[in-house]
Amino acid sequence: MFRLRGPGKKPITITTTTTTTSTSASNFLYWSPESSPTTVSSPTSMDPIIWSNLPNHILDHILSFLPFKTLVSLRTTSKHLRSLILSPNFLSDNSFSLPSFLLLSHPQSLQSFPLFDPNLISWRTLPLPRSLSLTCAASLLSSSHGLLCFSVSPSSSSSLSVFNPLTRSSRSIKFPFYPFPFELLSLVASPESYRIFTISSSEPRSVCLYDSGHRSWRIFGGVDQVLPRGFTQDGVFYNGSLYFVRSEPFLLVSVNLDDGKWTTSTTGDVVFPADDEIAFARLVSDPERKVLYMVGGIGSNGICRSIKVYEFKGETESWIEAETLPDIVCRKFTSVCYHNYEHVYCLWHREMICVCCYNWPEILFFHVGRRTWHWVPKCPSLPEKWSCGFRWFSLVPSLSASV
Repeated sequence: MFRLRGPGKKPITITTTTTTTSTSASNFLYWSPESSPTTVSSPTSMDPIIWSNLPNHILDHILSFLPFKTLVSLRTTSKHLRSLILSPNFLSDNSFSLPSFLLLSHPQSLQSFPLFDPNLISWRTLPLPRSLSLTCAASLLSSSHGLLCFSVSPSSSSSLSVFNPLTRSSRSIKFPFYPFPFELLSLVASPESYRIFTISSSEPRSVCLYDSGHRSWRIFGGVDQVLPRGFTQDGVFYNGSLYFVRSEPFLLVSVNLDDGKWTTSTTGDVVFPADDEIAFARLVSDPERKVLYMVGGIGSNGICRSIKVYEFKGETESWIEAETLPDIVCRKFTSVCYHNYEHVYCLWHREMICVCCYNWPEILFFHVGRRTWHWVPKCPSLPEKWSCGFRWFSLVPSLSASV
């Protein structure tokens, strides 16, 4: 047992026993600092000068024996320890068995969110922090790289809140101006920073882009020429740009997040048979393999008869058909969304392309590696009276994702 003390910081007690190291990262996701047990009294303190002179490889070895809960607390002790714990070498050499989840949001979910673990095929619960659970108007809008982005509307003014469920840290972000009505919002995160893309619906419409590295907003124009007012499909990040797809007529639209430049591409005739009608088209991207996919509904007279998955080939800038949804599964999915394809949306989670519907609490997903289709069952804790407003998000917890 010993203590770590940073300059001007309260010492943190560390106990390196076998019982302490049993805490896993998975359990910590549902742990709150307020419920942490009190440390054992009368610890033996170590001179801070000794700690400051220890080589990094020895500190790395000591830290590798600590429980995950203690590592999270140590991040705030000193900048040096934080850099060691969040270094790629330490994170890659020490597996914390972090699971990934599909998170289900609903307008009535005020205190917590149901989480589905695809590996264990089980449900868990993610409690919200007090700052969000006590705000009745807080709604989850986007997720990326272990971060969740909320819209918060207290009595005074509206703002955004970025929250890391693993570290229980959050940051409030003020809008660039007030009032700030907006239509779309996408969170694009990386290990070092994140950006928030949104479209202001005030005249004239404009793109507002927040950069966490600079803690500031940038504003671009040109959105009225490419995206109509009322467009509801979220953007998908691919190759440095945010992509959108329109189905009537088929149009692929992208905006570069560095310079705000818009580009369009009409490749519908190459993708879909000329005699068929595009009922809907949705995009997803695999951030690890850097692959762009499209889920397309094909039919006639506004009725979807077939759902296909296409993969974008960047070298030829063409779409290649990758998979077709079995007819019996296609009929079930189109029946549950009542042929209202504006309610259909897609997301990427690990190796899965998830096809969802706002008025249906289940998920249809395609496992890209296994090339199989599956249903995520309905959450057993959902009240029967909840019949619409279901939104699914991918949550891949990350210790290094900073708000």
